[in-house]
Amino acid sequence: MKFRLTTLLVIFLLNIFHTEAQKIAIVFIGNSITQGKGGDNGFPPPTHAVNYLKEQKGVESVMFVNVGRSGSTTLDWLPGSGKYFVLATKAADSLFAQKDHQLVFSMKLGTNDSAMEGPNGAPVSKENYKKNMQAIINELLTKYPGSKVVIQHPIWYSTNTYNRSKYLEEGLERLKSYIPELNAMVKEYKDTNPDRVFKGDTKAFKYFEKHARELFKPENGQQGVFYLHPNVEGVAILGQYWGKAIAKAVL
Repeated sequence: MKFRLTTLLVIFLLNIFHTEAQKIAIVFIGNSITQGKGGDNGFPPPTHAVNYLKEQKGVESVMFVNVGRSGSTTLDWLPGSGKYFVLATKAADSLFAQKDHQLVFSMKLGTNDSAMEGPNGAPVSKENYKKNMQAIINELLTKYPGSKVVIQHPIWYSTNTYNRSKYLEEGLERLKSYIPELNAMVKEYKDTNPDRVFKGDTKAFKYFEKHARELFKPENGQQGVFYLHPNVEGVAILGQYWGKAIAKAVL
């Protein structure tokens, strides 16, 4: 009996310590915040997210492509009619070919949808925002069997944000209204597509609001200095938030 228990314990410990390390391939979909570097010598959030993941136990390798495009809305990423969806599929095709890697899509859209005017289709109602996000996600899930989607919450911006596009307080309130739609959508996918669509970062919004002066670039606009794009420090912090969310979904 003692021998049997000892054998079972050894097998259990071997299973713990010899779990196969994950190989991950990520396509980052988003707007200028995903694309941007935070500064001349900085890196975009996806690079910081990937660097975080590479340091985690259980991760063997991480490949990624950042297809974030400045000014883009969910309409720009719609399958068929959107001008950028092909960028996501082109990137995913190359990564999906790596059959030993888990394909993941990290999505962060909504900032430009929430604007009062300027970006394509803005302002986008919370109902249409959810509908557009579902259309994008459904096509990705169908086209890439076994892939996972991590939906990162959009982050805060100041209520005087007004560059070429007009955001202001109305825009921020609209952006806030998107978050419950995202959360509800993830719950729905748990029933229709189990273990494939995950809630990503939910904490950066409040953190960036609280530390706006330290984490955003001050930008001159039509209603004074506003905060919309993270600076070098902010980009690094945001990337870590995304990396943690991806790790939770995949590892």
